[in-house]
Amino acid sequence: MSSKKNNYLITIVGPTAIGKTALSIQLANFFKAEIISCDSRQFFKEMTIGTAAPSEDELNAAKHHFIQDRSIFDPYNVGEFERDALKKLSELFLKNNIVIMVGGSGLYVDAVINGLDEFPDVNPVIRKQLNQDFKENGIESLQKKLKNLDLETYNSIAIDNPHRIIRALEVCISSGKTYSSFKNKPKVPRNFTSIKIGLNAERQLIYDRINQRVNIMIANGLLEEAKNLYPNKNLNALQTVGYRELFSFFDGTISKEFAIEEIKKNTRRFAKRQLTWFKKDEQIHWFDYTSDISSIIKCIEKKLKIVKSA
Repeated sequence: MSSKKNNYLITIVGPTAIGKTALSIQLANFFKAEIISCDSRQFFKEMTIGTAAPSEDELNAAKHHFIQDRSIFDPYNVGEFERDALKKLSELFLKNNIVIMVGGSGLYVDAVINGLDEFPDVNPVIRKQLNQDFKENGIESLQKKLKNLDLETYNSIAIDNPHRIIRALEVCISSGKTYSSFKNKPKVPRNFTSIKIGLNAERQLIYDRINQRVNIMIANGLLEEAKNLYPNKNLNALQTVGYRELFSFFDGTISKEFAIEEIKKNTRRFAKRQLTWFKKDEQIHWFDYTSDISSIIKCIEKKLKIVKSA
């Protein structure tokens, strides 16, 4: 493979519903590159509407990887994605020294670009106890535990994702140390240069776009999609916004109207956490979501020239 200086991973990040997919396709076509998705929800083929997966036209407009390529019944974690994504990048860089990566899952973006932190082995009994706690007492019980044991992690992870909370708690309890203390250690160097582009908008505009997207999802059949998945509601892949709320409706604990409003509210909260995560990264070049594609390409090409001349 060519050296790091000759390989470039252009990554598009930002909050949900901001237009990352459209931009990634434009950039892929301009640079004649292929796209790697690092959206942790769009991996699963059974979850199309609720994850806002690219449409058939969008998939045909540029070559995509890691979109609906596995089943919710096949466990898949960020470590496996890091391994698979790096392998795919090695293949793609043989054809083109530029690859586009797109997604709003900050942990998965970091896994590819920087590598994962190494954590100690955990006691499976602790994991079982935490899952039982979640089943009996709900996510609030887990949230309180994490807040007491590791406030830094509590403030930085997707706090409404039980899988992530249980992962952090099992490390804390097994090791006697905070989950955050194992992070940010030296990583294996990558064989590519990363260029990061962020899309953003005023907060209220993002929220309006989210509300509109949820309405469109409902109109496109999200209830039917969720109902088909309902018998498997305890799978990790389905512990996510857009499905969890509808499962509660199917359980009879809330109304359909309330479930839809909860989807909107929880998606807005998710977007806020995405921005909090990405805003910490000073290497991201931010653009308004209405920015002309030419200005973004100009920024990327300038960065490419700087790297090549270094």
